[in-house]
Amino acid sequence: MIISEPLQKAIEELSKFPGIGKKTAQRLALHLLKSSDDNFSNFVDSILDLKKKLRFCSICFSITEFEICSVCSSPKRDRSLICVVEEPSDILAIEKTNEYNGIYHSLGGVLSPLTGIGHEQLKIKELLERLKDEIVKEVILAMNPDTEGDTTSLYLAKLIKPLNVKVSRIARGLPIGGDLEFADEATISKAVLGRISL
Repeated sequence: MIISEPLQKAIEELSKFPGIGKKTAQRLALHLLKSSDDNFSNFVDSILDLKKKLRFCSICFSITEFEICSVCSSPKRDRSLICVVEEPSDILAIEKTNEYNGIYHSLGGVLSPLTGIGHEQLKIKELLERLKDEIVKEVILAMNPDTEGDTTSLYLAKLIKPLNVKVSRIARGLPIGGDLEFADEATISKAVLGRISL
């Protein structure tokens, strides 16, 4: 079967999403093609709104509609605790537990020399700037429990400890090699509550 150019282009673009292979991309493209005009327009509008209306918080680099996210602007949050995560999706996962009341810092990834990601590509400098504030008493490292996450945690601990700020890591209630954003709330909750000092 010869695939038309617009369909082929849609399949190629959809297959760029994480976890989406060519077959799944083809099914999605065909589903979109069969959708009613209203459903398709709603989908396109939601994608455009995603790019137009959302941005990264200027303080913690979480996803927000405003310059400063709701967590950073809330007077009810404990500013003596900063939970450092790899990506904004990890913040969403921790927030679902309702167990953590501190603030966050998203690095935008982890150290991965093999893929060319060093400390310059991450929001590490911005984190260290935030730690100059005397209010911060503890930094909780909530990286994924894999090689890159562990390497990033050790690197951050080495930078933070001389600043007289307690450094802890969430407990290992998460499977090794797993992703934080895919863990259930109970597992993440226990991991946050059972964090350990480094």
